Amino acid sequence: MSAPEAGTALSRRSNKPDDPPRGSLLVALKGLTPYLWPAERLDLRARVLWGLLLLVAAKITTMATPFLFKWATDAVAEGEGAHIGTDAISLIIAAPVVLTLGYGFSRIAMAALTQWRDGLFAKVAMHAVRRLALETFQHMHALSLRFHLERKTGGLTRVLERSREGIETIVRMLVLHLAPTILEFVMVVVVLVWQFDWRYAAVTVAMIGAYTFFTFLMTEWRMGIRRSMNESDTDANAKAVDSLLNYETVKYFGAEKWEAERYDRSMERYERASIHTHTSLAWLNAGQAAIFTAGLTAVMVLCVFDIRAGYQSVGSFVMVNAMMIQLYQPLNFLGMIYREIKQSLIDIEAMFAILARNPEIEDRKGAKPLELKGAAIRFEDVRFSYDPEREILKGVSFEVPAGQTVAIVGPSGAGKSTISRLLYRFYDVASGRITVDGQDIRDITQESLRAAIGMVPQDTVLFNDTLAYNIRYGRPGAGDAEVERAAELAQIDGFVKRTPKGYATEVGERGLKLSGGEKQRVAIARTILKDPAILLLDEATSALDSHTEREIQDALERVSRGRTTLVVAHRLSTVVGADEIIVLEHGRIAERGTHAELMARRGLYHSMWQRQREVDEAKATLSRGEDDLKAPEDADAAA
Repeated sequence: MSAPEAGTALSRRSNKPDDPPRGSLLVALKGLTPYLWPAERLDLRARVLWGLLLLVAAKITTMATPFLFKWATDAVAEGEGAHIGTDAISLIIAAPVVLTLGYGFSRIAMAALTQWRDGLFAKVAMHAVRRLALETFQHMHALSLRFHLERKTGGLTRVLERSREGIETIVRMLVLHLAPTILEFVMVVVVLVWQFDWRYAAVTVAMIGAYTFFTFLMTEWRMGIRRSMNESDTDANAKAVDSLLNYETVKYFGAEKWEAERYDRSMERYERASIHTHTSLAWLNAGQAAIFTAGLTAVMVLCVFDIRAGYQSVGSFVMVNAMMIQLYQPLNFLGMIYREIKQSLIDIEAMFAILARNPEIEDRKGAKPLELKGAAIRFEDVRFSYDPEREILKGVSFEVPAGQTVAIVGPSGAGKSTISRLLYRFYDVASGRITVDGQDIRDITQESLRAAIGMVPQDTVLFNDTLAYNIRYGRPGAGDAEVERAAELAQIDGFVKRTPKGYATEVGERGLKLSGGEKQRVAIARTILKDPAILLLDEATSALDSHTEREIQDALERVSRGRTTLVVAHRLSTVVGADEIIVLEHGRIAERGTHAELMARRGLYHSMWQRQREVDEAKATLSRGEDDLKAPEDADAAA
């Protein structure tokens, strides 16, 4: 199984997004294996094999160290209790200095082999981390608009960050610590039975069992505390990001104190959970130390009795002590391994929940790229609802002929923006169908469909990067000359020339350094650069002042010439020149026709036009009144 296939299998385990596989190590191992043993990377597989060989060599060297310590001790004690031969080789081995040097060399060799193994495997581990993090990031983008509208961005980014750290921890613990620890346990038990007797092995196995059981119980208790701490951390991070993203709103209402109190309440919960985590860790460490010390003492007492009985030498006493002390490090790692793996599994629970959630909108099996002919759009008896209990579109049918402009207008809540989301296939229709050049958009790939559509939304959100980057986002491979040409057509080149850094000007978070009109022109420029066959304008000028609106509208009209254009509009004055205007009301088409035809009918469109005209006249009157009041003040000031 390739890594992508394994990732797909992992991401489609369940259709229950809110029921993640809590603490499932088997699920984690199943998902990680293809990444730690990647079929397409023979170099990484070779590193894994070399790492295993170095692991065995390091543990053999580790087991040799206590023996050298024993022989050196016996040699220093002038052979008391030891049986040393008189031949030349035995005399050399018995030499205290040589044995001591051998002991030091074995410890250096053990450390060198371990670090070599860790260095070899680092590339494998980080490759696995990168691939899994990338898959999670891609899966987040593949999920539906509904999912992202229900989530808090701050919490989602925190999940990705903590999950990446959790994956790295699991990989490191399983491969670099758990496998060596198990191997060392087995080798210690074998040496104890061979060099001493079964009693030593039995005491050691009992100690390991008690240590493991205690660690398991304490860690399970601590998992609830850890989960609570993570939830508080995610909540605090989400509140912080949300508040900072809405910095202007906070300032408008003088709500700094309120925001600080909200954040502090979350941090207070995090503080309490964090204190409980550290307190419980202290109890865990104390219990582990007590269990190990009891086992160490029991084994050494057995050795004392055997020395008194003449079965063992003084060097054996030193050897068993060194072996048990040496065993403490991997045994201590066992507790840390279990604890870290369990905590990491909790950290990546949210990631597993996201990967387990199938995308709401997926390409059908055998979906083909869109074949464009004229880019004619057709809605055929389309019904749709976000909530089954409230239908938004109720049998909507209309056509946008190739190269023509059709406008969708109507009161708020009529379903205008829903039409644009369905055309982009952010959602699928409940019944009916939407076609482009006669091809049902559910039968074509999402990538090819969205490549054919250019969107200019009402609220343009820009990346916190340069003007050039945001314009080039329409077609990432475009050259500088193409970017400048698009900016010129969108009438933003004048603004760019007035800025000190030109196209290298930073636009700020969400483009907040730019005005509304400047942001809309950037959106138009990147749409021009994309050069789509279909243009979708979703209330692109409703948030702008009248003067800026006219300028943006002129730019949009130039862009839409020769393109199939669907305009979702709030201000009726922007769609007067449309080939057809469709009036939606309560999810149904109430009227349709040209501006002149609809005005002649004196129906819903006519009443909407009259209301907007009255509002515009009232604004104009108010503006003239302000100017009249300001004129005497200016005259007095001049005098």
